[in-house]
Amino acid sequence: MVISHSSSGPGESAYNTFSSRYAGVELPRYRMPENSIPKETAYQMITDELMLDGNPRLDLASFVTTWMEPECDKLIMDSINKNYVDMDEYPVTTELQNRCVNMIAHLFNAPINEDEKAIGVSTVGSSEAIMLAGLAFKRKWANKRKEEGKPYDKPNIVTGANVQVCWEKFARYFEVELKEVKLTEGYYVMDPLKAVEMVDENTICVAAILGSTLTGEYEDVKLLNDLLVEKNKETGWNVPIHVDAASGGFIAPFLHPELEWDFRLPLVKSINVSGHKYGLVYPGVGWVVWRSKDDLPEELIFHINYLGTDQPTFTLNFSKEVQAR
Repeated sequence: MVISHSSSGPGESAYNTFSSRYAGVELPRYRMPENSIPKETAYQMITDELMLDGNPRLDLASFVTTWMEPECDKLIMDSINKNYVDMDEYPVTTELQNRCVNMIAHLFNAPINEDEKAIGVSTVGSSEAIMLAGLAFKRKWANKRKEEGKPYDKPNIVTGANVQVCWEKFARYFEVELKEVKLTEGYYVMDPLKAVEMVDENTICVAAILGSTLTGEYEDVKLLNDLLVEKNKETGWNVPIHVDAASGGFIAPFLHPELEWDFRLPLVKSINVSGHKYGLVYPGVGWVVWRSKDDLPEELIFHINYLGTDQPTFTLNFSKEVQAR
């Protein structure tokens, strides 16, 4: 026979949320409550509601993966309390991001030497990366038009109709006309011939997709580059290419290394890629890398000295900073 004894000191209590007096108290849904509740009760209430969400492990349709090794979970929790934008306080975290930017730039065949640093930044997914790349193209185009004494109030961008919605957001948010190449029966990616036909003097770039959202197909970036080179020669324009490699950038270099889609093509000036579409990475992680320093206008980079030293930043949310300047 087991005899157990219990004891409790002054002020100590043990209770279950469902049997506590707070279980029967209605809390306002959209207003601050008049009184506080114990943290255990708040936690229980929130987790109970979250149970109504879908199971992430069964989510096969939202472009993300939902499992990482326990060591990765631990690294995330070890770093979750860092104010990452403070490069002075967290220089090792910044250095790790620098390494990632350079690894990706070399993977995409950026024309940099081993002792040179790549130009790029980590982002909250490819959506932010595309916004930053688009802004760089728009500003570079506008600067050139100003130098030539030409109007710069009607920029456009040429894409296929199969682009991800973030391209439509970029166009609408930053007042750029979106010129879409329509898809045809049996051909569900952008036709490079039709895309180049739509290019004019106001085109800030042509966006090609390496891994279409609809089918996973690669668009023919090499043909697009060759056709655009010829058009630029004929017209005197300098229309560049951006490659949205969100869904293919970490596949093509390994499965199709001979495929020319990246910085090996002279008109490819920037590339974005997602980190969370390939397995074993939680959302949202993205990257954008530029071919060279000249492809990222200096006036888009803000130099912040709130925290002691100069910190160059090019981001939409101040959560990341420009790397390897």
